[in-house]
Amino acid sequence: MQARFSPCLLKKAASKIVLLPQTRWNVTVSIMGAPLTTQKEKQNWITDPGRRRSMRVLLSVPISVNGKTVQNQDFSEETRTLVVNAHGALISLAAPVVANQTIFVSNNATEETEECRIVYLGNTQAGKAQMGVEFLSPSPTFWQIDFPPEDWVMPEN
Repeated sequence: MQARFSPCLLKKAASKIVLLPQTRWNVTVSIMGAPLTTQKEKQNWITDPGRRRSMRVLLSVPISVNGKTVQNQDFSEETRTLVVNAHGALISLAAPVVANQTIFVSNNATEETEECRIVYLGNTQAGKAQMGVEFLSPSPTFWQIDFPPEDWVMPEN
């Protein structure tokens, strides 16, 4: 069976489709009687290295970053996030750091601190380098936002 829905966002929930208003895409959905994947089956899946583990959200959160520079000098810097996700963030820092280095990121609103690893170093602009950091231990509530569940289906443009 095929159904045509316009302005909606689809959410797969058990065996039904939930329509959410306020989006701009036309989507064709095929509903088939195939069984849903169980959690045990998902554990055996191989992760696609090009696929993100969680959705990115453009969010400016005031943070404090502490660690050591490449010259082994202690640093503490106030900055803001550029993008966040459930596993870390994209930030910009003036302190000279290197990939795979460990730093500490504190959410100024909650005063919670997480140990992070620098996983990406971008170009330097205006004296600050953009860098991707990931939490060393899972912390999905660190940014104080709810990320969409894994089973949400986002229409493609």
